[in-house]
Amino acid sequence: MSYRPTAKTRARQKAQHESLLKTAVSIVARDGFCGLTISRLAREAGIATGTVYKYFDSKAHLCAEVFRRATEREVEIVRATSFPEDAVSCRQRLTDAVTIFAERAILGGRLAYALIAEPVDPAVEQERLIYRKAYADIFEQLIKEGIKTKEFPSQSPQVSAAALVGILAEVLVAPLGRNEGIKDHKQLISPIRQFCLRAIALYETA
Repeated sequence: MSYRPTAKTRARQKAQHESLLKTAVSIVARDGFCGLTISRLAREAGIATGTVYKYFDSKAHLCAEVFRRATEREVEIVRATSFPEDAVSCRQRLTDAVTIFAERAILGGRLAYALIAEPVDPAVEQERLIYRKAYADIFEQLIKEGIKTKEFPSQSPQVSAAALVGILAEVLVAPLGRNEGIKDHKQLISPIRQFCLRAIALYETA
């Protein structure tokens, strides 16, 4: 007869998996994906290396799951900001979405740099493409709404949305990569917000 895990065993395994992910995210927040290894995770979690391999069969698998876990909440926060229950103009919602993205990236520091730009394994890079697409989808929907309500001029929502994601990543990567902390958040966020809004709201066809 084959072994079937009990509900208690499954719950314990789920809790262990969750605990390992949280520990792994904290490692990446301190030292990036380059600092995350199976052996280090086992050491910080206080368990045997072989136990970690029961949940993650390789570093690539581990890093990919860490990436998904770290980005899911960030995407949801930007989505909630972009589509609040209260009636708010598309222009304001786009401004708020760009602002919250930048603010959380700055607060995230080393972790944000790891998610946005750190060189990673192809499996993690694939997750990064999904992560960027999630943001682009949010911006695209906002831009479509703004065009419909005449708040934004006619343009390609898909192209403009992808460009916004690229702008945000490119502008933030250098200060985040220095890993020295950003002293004046407003001084950095204000021009980012202004540029993004101008790029969408003042769009002109050639």
